[in-house]
Amino acid sequence: MKIRIIKITPEFLIELLHGKTSGFVSNLPNDAELLDLKLDLFSKQVLAIVRSDSFEDIGESYPIPEFNLTNIGATKTTPKPVATAKIELKQETKPVSAKPVQTSKTEIKMENEFSPDQRKLLSFTVKGDCVVVKPIQFLKAEWDDINEVVRSLGGKWIKGDIISYWEIPLQYISGLFG
Repeated sequence: MKIRIIKITPEFLIELLHGKTSGFVSNLPNDAELLDLKLDLFSKQVLAIVRSDSFEDIGESYPIPEFNLTNIGATKTTPKPVATAKIELKQETKPVSAKPVQTSKTEIKMENEFSPDQRKLLSFTVKGDCVVVKPIQFLKAEWDDINEVVRSLGGKWIKGDIISYWEIPLQYISGLFG
């Protein structure tokens, strides 16, 4: 796997989208492809999973390494205009009957089922009619304990080609916490 995780703050991402960090030039390879982008509200981080042929190949059984962005300073050449960047935002559709306040309460209640140490290793996202719980690093001995908590909440492990995660149905969570 030639993928890496980039962690940035939501504020920095907004600055990038507004073009306020025009002098920022990073060490990210030119052939980098964005595979996934998630907002982790609990850790207040945006997690971007990127792929590049210039990254060192790692085995699937190893955790996805973090790629540290560094500002290598503004170059003397004129920076490329923002218009040349291709940004695709994929919005997930939710049923009209979904109540954001209820979902937020459900997320918080569901998060409290995990220990503080476990929460540091996970990201929680509401996707459709379930909560997706993704490990943000390789889980060693913690995997069994986290899997047990997820299964007690009616969830299951979903094995993916690149990223694996747990899914917990919202209807089951709502029934537990009323």
